[in-house]
Amino acid sequence: MMLSLVLFLSFVSGIFAFTSPLNVLKGCSLSAASFDDAEDEEVVVVPVYPTINGWTADPTAFCYGLPGNIAPLNNFDPLQFSTDLSLQEVKRYREAEVTHGRVAMLAVVGYLVQEPFHPFFNGLVTGPANTHLTQVQEIAPFFFAWLGGSIATAELIRAKIGWESPIDAAEKNDGVEGQTWLSKLNDRYYPGDLHFDPLGLKPKDPTEFASMQTKELQNGRLAMIASIGMIVQEQVTHHTLF
Repeated sequence: MMLSLVLFLSFVSGIFAFTSPLNVLKGCSLSAASFDDAEDEEVVVVPVYPTINGWTADPTAFCYGLPGNIAPLNNFDPLQFSTDLSLQEVKRYREAEVTHGRVAMLAVVGYLVQEPFHPFFNGLVTGPANTHLTQVQEIAPFFFAWLGGSIATAELIRAKIGWESPIDAAEKNDGVEGQTWLSKLNDRYYPGDLHFDPLGLKPKDPTEFASMQTKELQNGRLAMIASIGMIVQEQVTHHTLF
């Protein structure tokens, strides 16, 4: 029995001794090649955009589908500012447009009201509206300083709500879209939505919200053009508008 076992092992070892190593490694080489092919394949990552106020970014739509387009101009961008921009940059542009539009609407109302009607500061602030702020600084420097501090505080609150911390954005720099991580908006921040709605005017229905957003943008755009005209006219004539 022992002699049979020794002869069998000798026979098997002889077979393996004359077996080509290429035949043994062929299976391993094929496995390595399959791993190389897997590494060479490109992995396509499809971004998932959050839905904010009923809007979900659409990369195939003009300005990612943000509201604000009306006939007959529709997708109006003659200088191609929005061409090939990332979602982050389009949101920054929209944030700037909404903010400037709101400031311009307040400015237009101010020009129309404060020139003929100026009950504050005992009626000492008069003349073209372009000069009123300088007059306030001279007449009531404490109020002027308070006004400047209030504006700075409001801007800090706006930045806290809308913008991501530069430190946090820098830590995940690989995923930041845009020109710089210093200006990265929060992913779930809708441009212009600062959650300030004391009168409860913000619609809950996505369609109605988009309609209101479009109306605000149109009025803001018109106000920006009007305020520029008012400022330039008073700067040239040095007289009130009316």
